[in-house]
Amino acid sequence: MTSQWLIVPVAIPAMTAAILVLAMRHSLSGQRIVSVAATALQLATAIGLYVLAGDGEPRAYLLGNWPAPFGIVLVLDRLAATMLLLAGLLAFGVVLAAIGAWDRRGRHFHALFQFQMLGINGAFLTGDLFNLFVFFEVLLIASYGLMLHGGGARRLKAGFHYVAINLIGSTVFLFAVGLIYATTGTLNMADLAVEVPQVAVADHALLAVGALLLLTVFAIKSAMVPLHWWLPPTYGSTSPPAAALFAIMTKVGAYSIIRVYTLIFGAEAGALAGIAAPWILPAAVVTLLFGTIGVLAGRNLLDLICYSVIASMGTLLVAVGLTSAAGLAAALYYAVQSTLTSAGLFLLAGILLEGTEGRGSPARLPQPARLYAGLYFLLAIAMVGMPPLAGFIGKFLILDAGRAASQIASVWPAILVTSLLLIVGFTRTGIRLFWNGPDAAATPALRVTPLLPTIVVVGMIVAVAGLSVLAGPAMNDMTATAEQLLAPQRYIAAVLRPRLALGSPGE
Repeated sequence: MTSQWLIVPVAIPAMTAAILVLAMRHSLSGQRIVSVAATALQLATAIGLYVLAGDGEPRAYLLGNWPAPFGIVLVLDRLAATMLLLAGLLAFGVVLAAIGAWDRRGRHFHALFQFQMLGINGAFLTGDLFNLFVFFEVLLIASYGLMLHGGGARRLKAGFHYVAINLIGSTVFLFAVGLIYATTGTLNMADLAVEVPQVAVADHALLAVGALLLLTVFAIKSAMVPLHWWLPPTYGSTSPPAAALFAIMTKVGAYSIIRVYTLIFGAEAGALAGIAAPWILPAAVVTLLFGTIGVLAGRNLLDLICYSVIASMGTLLVAVGLTSAAGLAAALYYAVQSTLTSAGLFLLAGILLEGTEGRGSPARLPQPARLYAGLYFLLAIAMVGMPPLAGFIGKFLILDAGRAASQIASVWPAILVTSLLLIVGFTRTGIRLFWNGPDAAATPALRVTPLLPTIVVVGMIVAVAGLSVLAGPAMNDMTATAEQLLAPQRYIAAVLRPRLALGSPGE
């Protein structure tokens, strides 16, 4: 019975979005109530599934009771549960921040928001490559709408670029799954883990092409250089709540890299074992360097945040590229804190830059100005990796994992030098905003900002601080997750056990 809970994170946003579109499209207040309630229910479900996954036993839900690989399967393990919980926390904060101001600037914000959560939750739970493609398309189509919510020429221009790069990515994804299916006869990830080592030598080249095309798609989703160029104009042009929610979309790309290249093309994949390893670490280091240069060259607050997201993805993927349990555990810890920090920065930018169309410095600072300067300071030190917040702990863990790897000569200088440069970039922008910015004494009518976005930003900081205080228990969970990823036999057994009980057609 417990495995049937796996469908809930997908069913709730799907049904909620349909209700909002069909029955409540003319009632914004009703949409808000239903959307907040549904998002809170998703968070509660994610917490329950995270506790359930804590026993280390993966669980599979077979839609229609069709055994894998013949039917659709959802799979819950520690990694999926961690990402679901992160998505639930982020979504609940964002939907609260959007109420009262941003959700009224266009139509169907809450329906699009729920469709976005459908795609995100489904991507984390699916056990099939083709359905991963389907959920990618769901979250991308919803993100198109959210990105353009409120209109404007600048959003339309950025939206065109965003649609173009993702259409290319979707086409490449289809080519990749076609090649993989042609050589293995399956797209179920657990079944692929069994079939890939047995592929004929003559088909190794085709399968390798499919694997590397998948890596290209996931690199686009995770904004890895040189496929990163869509992110700054997209995140910098959309509304702050949408940009805050998009902070987890790059993590969907990183999640896919971790899942596919530990389960399907992991240590047991025979001749194709570790096929992505030579590419991930060098590209991650370049991504980190490029994102840092973008922070230094940024002309305004939104540019700074967008390029810091790219730099944080580079840092995360450096840890993934170490291909060790310590590296994966550090990557997961860093992913959680960087997602919450990025979302907090986008929401804070929305408060500071309201009425400026996202460009330049605010003409008037919100009241009280010192509060927002303090919030910026805390989020900045979390993003650049200064003590005592979780950004510092995450980078320290990555450095420690890199110390035991042969790539220490590239990992340590890249992270240490870019951290120093990020401090310079965030300090310069902070001075421009709060020191050389509008003079509070000379501004008699300071604008008062909405209360909910400020509370949500504070909540994001509290969550990052909590992750810092509970770093020991959190890393214990992350280490257990990494070890489960590198030993996928239980995952494979949980998915394929019903088929093996019935007897495989090939037996």
